[in-house]
Amino acid sequence: MPHYFSSGETSDEISEELRAWLRLSLEPELTPAQARQLLAACGLPPQIYQSSVQTLSRHIPGELAVQLSQEPLTELQAHIDQAVEWLKQAGHHIVTLADPAYPAALLDLHDAPLLLYANGNLDVLEHPGLAIVGARNATQSGQETATDFAATLASKGWCIISGLASGIDQAAHKGALKAGPQSAGTIAVMGTGLDLVYPAAHRDLAHQISDHGLLLSEFPLGTRAMPHHFPRRNRIVAALAKGVLVVEAAKQSGSLITARLAGELGREVFAIPGSIHSPLARGCHALIRQGAKLVESAQDILDELGNVQHTFKLEPGNPSNARPVQHDNLPEELRPILERIDFAPLTPEQLMRRTGLLATQLPAVLAELELAGCIEPLADGRFQRIKP
Repeated sequence: MPHYFSSGETSDEISEELRAWLRLSLEPELTPAQARQLLAACGLPPQIYQSSVQTLSRHIPGELAVQLSQEPLTELQAHIDQAVEWLKQAGHHIVTLADPAYPAALLDLHDAPLLLYANGNLDVLEHPGLAIVGARNATQSGQETATDFAATLASKGWCIISGLASGIDQAAHKGALKAGPQSAGTIAVMGTGLDLVYPAAHRDLAHQISDHGLLLSEFPLGTRAMPHHFPRRNRIVAALAKGVLVVEAAKQSGSLITARLAGELGREVFAIPGSIHSPLARGCHALIRQGAKLVESAQDILDELGNVQHTFKLEPGNPSNARPVQHDNLPEELRPILERIDFAPLTPEQLMRRTGLLATQLPAVLAELELAGCIEPLADGRFQRIKP
C-alpha cells in the first residue's frame, strides 16, 4: 500500500517511487490537471514514466509526452535530489496524493496538490481543523483575541490552521502553542518552500510549530515568497479546515479570499465584529452581511461546529487516529476508497475528486458500497456514508 515518505526511508524501491512522484510534481509545462489525468489513466508515477510516447500522447500534448519519456533534464534532476536529501532530516515528510496520510479534505479542491512537503508531526492532520486568519497589520486587541480563541479551541480538540503571516496568523499559531502539548496543535501552511521562512522574523515561531505541530507546503524547496503564491496557500488553509474564523480584515484583505474559498467549499465562515469606525472591521462586517456567522466567543464556534474534546481521542494501537473501515463484508480493494468518504453528504463530483475515480468507474463502485451497506443515496443525488 502506498504511504507517505519520511526521514529514514532507505528502500531503493521507495526511493524510485518517491523520485517519480517528485519528478511528476516538478515536470516543466505539465499542469496539475494533466498530471491527475495521467495518474487516472496510467497508474502511479513509475508506471507513467514507463509508458510509451504513444500512450502518453492520448492524454497530453505530443511534446510533453516525449519529454516524459526521456531522462529528466539536469536542473530537474537536481531539484529531485535536493528533495530526497531534505527528506533524510528528522521530522521531514513528503505526502503524495496516493497516500492514506494525504488530507482527504484537500480532494475537494479541483487542483489538489500532487504532493505536500511536511515538517513536524503528521498526526495533527487527523484532528478537525479550524482556520484563524486576518489582517497582517492587526491591532494589539485583535491579536489578543486571535490568541485567546486559538488557545481555547486547540484545548477543545480543534487544530488551529493559519498561514504564518504577521498579525492575526502569528497570534493564532502562538495561541495554539500556548494551549500546550495535550492540545490539538497547529498547522502553518506556507507560501514558500519549507526550507525558507517568510517573513524571516517568524523563523523561531516556525521551529516551535515544527516541534509541536506541522509546517506544510505544496511549493518545491527553494521556492521564494511571491505575491501569487499566497492565494494558492489560502486555498489549502480553507480546504483543510471545517470552518474559518476572520478576526480583523480590511475590505480588500487577503483573508476575505480565504473566507470566500471556504464558503465555496462548503466550510463554515465566522467573523468577529468590531467598531464601525475601524477600517479593520469592515471586512468582517462585509462577511457578516453576506451570511458569515457573527461570533463573540470561542463557545459560539463550538456550539456551531461541536466540541470535539469528548469525541476525538487517539485509539490504542492506532497512533495516527486513522479511522479503520469496520464493514466486514467490504471487498479489500474498496476499503481505501471508503476511507476517503466522510459522513457528510457528497455529490458525485466531490466523490470523484476525493477518491480519484473516473466518471466511468464511479457508478459501479458506488453500487458496491451501497450493497455492502457503507453508503446510501439521497434524494438530491448526493451520497452519504453510513456508520457500521
